[in-house]
Amino acid sequence: MSTSLPPLRDARDSDSEPLAALVAASFAEYPNCHFIWDEFPELRRPATHYAAKGGRLWIADAPDGSVAGSIAVAPVPEQNAVELTKVYVAPGWRGAGLAQALFANVLGFAQVGGYSEMMLWSDTRFARGHRFYEKLGFARWPGERYLGDVSFTWEYHFRKRLAGQPA
Repeated sequence: MSTSLPPLRDARDSDSEPLAALVAASFAEYPNCHFIWDEFPELRRPATHYAAKGGRLWIADAPDGSVAGSIAVAPVPEQNAVELTKVYVAPGWRGAGLAQALFANVLGFAQVGGYSEMMLWSDTRFARGHRFYEKLGFARWPGERYLGDVSFTWEYHFRKRLAGQPA
């Protein structure tokens, strides 16, 4: 890993395979957490998917051509909120500030859009990610949801109020 952060850019549909590889590698770190293409159709054309939702997906390119990290955001207008998804950082880039740099893009998107809140859902197994979200000011909300996927995933709900935005 380089001492400087990899560049961040808007995702392209051609990022499909390297982004899927990052997600699959992240899942592989946890017992019984499996990546199945059919459960992630948005990864076939990721830029198109998020653009159609009025959102964005950012990619951090590693020097070796892989994806070092990703984060996506899409509006949830009925809640005056944005939802974060695809929050992944490759192990070799963790602790280097890449996740914070990716999050800064999402925060800027939310602030420019005048959204009052950010939210996300995270697999109950992803404890390291939960600690990161809490450091960023997210709070875990009551309740969980079950996805009914091949990994038997249960997720926690996290929310963060944005300062200076209307409720």
